[in-house]
Amino acid sequence: MKQIHINIHSLEALPQAAHDFMAQMDDSTVFAFYGQMGAGKTTFINALCHALGVETDVTNSPSFAIINEYRSDTTAELIYHFDCYRLENVAEAEDIGVEDYFDSGAVCLIEWPERIEELLPDDTVRVDINVQDDDSRLVTLTFPNE
Repeated sequence: MKQIHINIHSLEALPQAAHDFMAQMDDSTVFAFYGQMGAGKTTFINALCHALGVETDVTNSPSFAIINEYRSDTTAELIYHFDCYRLENVAEAEDIGVEDYFDSGAVCLIEWPERIEELLPDDTVRVDINVQDDDSRLVTLTFPNE
C-alpha cells in the first residue's frame, strides 16, 4: 500500500493542498473520506472540486440529496459527491444505485463511507482527515493496490 500525506496548516493552504491531492489521483476514481464530524471533509472536497475545475460555488455537503453531481468546467468530466451520513443501511445505497456511480469512471468523493463500506470497489482510495493538536489537518491517502 502506498500512502501520501498532505498537511493543511490553515484555510489559506487549502487550495494548494487540493492541488497536491489532485496530482496524486492518477487513474483512481473512487475516494472514501474518513474523519470525525467537523474534521473538514466537506471543506476539503469543496476545495478539491474547485481544483478539478468546478467553478460553481455549490459544492456543499449533499446531506439532503445524498449525491450531488458536478461537472468540471475545464475538462467537462463528471464528479459525484456522496454524503452517506443519513443512510440507514446498505440497501438504501443500493436502491439509489451507488455501485453504478462507482463503476461509471467518474470521480466519486464519498463522505461517511463507513455506512456503505461493503459496496466500495476494491480499488477505493482511503482518505483520512485528522485534526492535529495545533488545529491543522493531516490528509492521508492510502492507495490499496500499490
